[in-house]
Amino acid sequence: MKPLLLQENLEKFTHVSECPIRNVVSRFSGKWQMLVLCVLAENEATRFNAIGKAIPDISPKVLTDTLKNLERDKLVVRKLYAEIPPRVEYSLTRLGRSLLPVLGGLISWSLEHFDEITSGE
Repeated sequence: MKPLLLQENLEKFTHVSECPIRNVVSRFSGKWQMLVLCVLAENEATRFNAIGKAIPDISPKVLTDTLKNLERDKLVVRKLYAEIPPRVEYSLTRLGRSLLPVLGGLISWSLEHFDEITSGE
C-alpha cells in the first residue's frame, strides 16, 4: 500500500477541472507556444511575418492558431493598425511577461541538458 501522502499527491492530478497542469501549463507548454513567447520576449512588438521568419519550420496556419490561443489565454495582445495594407503586431501582455522567468529557467535547463537528452536519437 502506498503512503497516504503519496496517494494524496497522485489524486490531485485526477481532478481534471482543478489540475493546474491540465488547465494552465498545457496552454503554453507546447513546442510552438514557447517558441512564439520567446520570440515576442526579445522584441517589443512583432509582426506576423517576423515571427514566422524567426521560427521557419512553423506553418502560417499553425502560427495563426498559436497566436490566437496565446491571445485567448491573455499572454499575447494583438494590435491592428488602421493602415493600408493593415498592419498587425503582437506583443506580450503583463501576464505573458510574468511567465518569462519560468521559461528562462526551462530554457537554461534545456541548454544544460540538451546533449544528454538528445544523444539517443
